[in-house]
Amino acid sequence: MPVISDDELNRRREEILEGARGCFAEHGYEGATVRRLEQATGKSRGAIFHHFGDKESLFLEIARQDAARQAQVVARDGLVEVMRDLLRHPERHDWLGTRLEIASMLRTDPDFRGKWEDQQAVLDQAVRERLVANARDGRLRDDVPVERVQMFLETVMDGFVSRLASGHPTEGLDEVLDMVEDAVRKK
Repeated sequence: MPVISDDELNRRREEILEGARGCFAEHGYEGATVRRLEQATGKSRGAIFHHFGDKESLFLEIARQDAARQAQVVARDGLVEVMRDLLRHPERHDWLGTRLEIASMLRTDPDFRGKWEDQQAVLDQAVRERLVANARDGRLRDDVPVERVQMFLETVMDGFVSRLASGHPTEGLDEVLDMVEDAVRKK
């Protein structure tokens, strides 16, 4: 049996993630069957599940990667900029169309909810750190606790993602994001 290098394993893993991302975007979480994942990734079920164990783990890895990328944007530019990126580059985030399915799973499957929250913790932490830094620097409104500002921004983000995932028109959303930024800035 030939030995496969770590670089080759990582390349295959990334190919699986990219193909799966497209499959989830096109078919949703439930519709992304093993057969469809095989077709989308060009890999066998054995190869897919060798790297990720099961469909849920594969899906959560995509969520983890996106949360990590979004956390980098948050640290540099804030959560509203993440939403602007979603608006400007929907092709980078098209798998978020599964958001409505995720919401249902979060409500009905405590095990999945715990795993999802673990994947999203890096983004939550980045938002919290950015808001605390803005408060310290006098750029964040100070009439409400930072925790409430974070809850507000996360609620807007949830609605924003759901709106995009549902295919609603995006005209005017830049101005809505301007209003969100204005709502959290210190006057």
